[in-house]
Amino acid sequence: MVILMSESETIQQDIRSMAERAKEAAITLALLDPEKKNKALVRVAETIRVRKVDIIEANKLDVEQAKKEGQTKALIDRLTLNSDRVDNIADGLKEIATLSDPVGEILREWTRPNGLRIRQVRVPLGVIGMIYESRPNVTPESAALCLKSGNAVILRGGSDAYYSNRILVDLISHCLKESQIPEGAVQFLPPRDRRGITVLTQLNGLVDLIIARGSETMIQEVTADATVPVLGHGKGVCHVYLDKSADIEMAVNIAFNSKVQRPGVCNAMETLLVHEYLLYDVMPRLAEKFLKAGVEIRGDEKVAGLIPQAKSASPNDWSTEYLDKIVSIKVVNSLDEAIEHIRDYGSSHTDSIVTQDSKAADVFKKAVDSSCVMVNASTRLHDGGVFGFGSEIGISTNKLHARGTMGLKELTTTKFVVEGSGQIRE
Repeated sequence: MVILMSESETIQQDIRSMAERAKEAAITLALLDPEKKNKALVRVAETIRVRKVDIIEANKLDVEQAKKEGQTKALIDRLTLNSDRVDNIADGLKEIATLSDPVGEILREWTRPNGLRIRQVRVPLGVIGMIYESRPNVTPESAALCLKSGNAVILRGGSDAYYSNRILVDLISHCLKESQIPEGAVQFLPPRDRRGITVLTQLNGLVDLIIARGSETMIQEVTADATVPVLGHGKGVCHVYLDKSADIEMAVNIAFNSKVQRPGVCNAMETLLVHEYLLYDVMPRLAEKFLKAGVEIRGDEKVAGLIPQAKSASPNDWSTEYLDKIVSIKVVNSLDEAIEHIRDYGSSHTDSIVTQDSKAADVFKKAVDSSCVMVNASTRLHDGGVFGFGSEIGISTNKLHARGTMGLKELTTTKFVVEGSGQIRE
């Protein structure tokens, strides 16, 4: 008698098989020679550059579909791959290949009075499930970071970037096969059914960590059903606070760059806090630049009274991640008020102070509980490439096990290695 499986059972079996292959590959990856991993990464980088035209053509299919669906300009920008962006991906992978291999790094070591030698050593996490939306650059960057750190990865991108992700995973798989690296090291879970996400996030014993990178709603949905630990790349309600002692030119440049350089990403500024002492020196100049760049200003009473084109901010504006050319601006009376506002409305992602007062900077650094706190720098600089990580697999707003920009070391855990000469416990 032939027993037919339901579609749900088929999906579950397929994903479990992927996870089993990943688990097997992770055993090999943990023992892999660093040079072999580096050569594979360089091969992938070079292939991405050679196949640039094909990658961009595949990406156009996704972009055209997004436009037909009426997606926002910000989402389309995140989705789009052009020549420079493809080159940046390739450059990032080559930079990852040059970085020190984290696997086997000794964090600390000591010898006990009884002669036991104890070391805490960095080791791979194992199998990572990567669930993400929109940005196809995440595909090769995540694969590269996982490979270098000795982890196998199952990639589940969104349907909005299907064609882009498909071609990228195909060429990565081809390069890994040529490099004699197990096929299960990097696998692609097609976004055919959201039930697949639930299955992936409940494979305890096969999958060690889920990284969710996307909208707040998506992350909440993934976390709600998961039994495997989930690390969320959370939303970015990022702030820039212009302190009373701020250099005017610096304040204008940092605030403008934080909002306008690329408004559709998580580390773009959404709310600007301005000390009342600077209001008349900063706001007219900054508003002129914002308006010229097409930025919609939503301000409190003082801002709306000073800038005729500004709309009145609603209470919801202070906690909104616009991911667009919109900025909310509030005038504060003190550093303490700015910090309180960030505590009340921020998302613990990235917050910056512009100041010439070292004491104010110190208070801000200690009092603002975000994954990245900046002094006199644009929020756009919270990035794996900028930090020298080659790339990032996400920016975690969690406190466990990693926080902030996640590079190679954040994709590892540790174990204790103890060497003795016959010692026993009395």
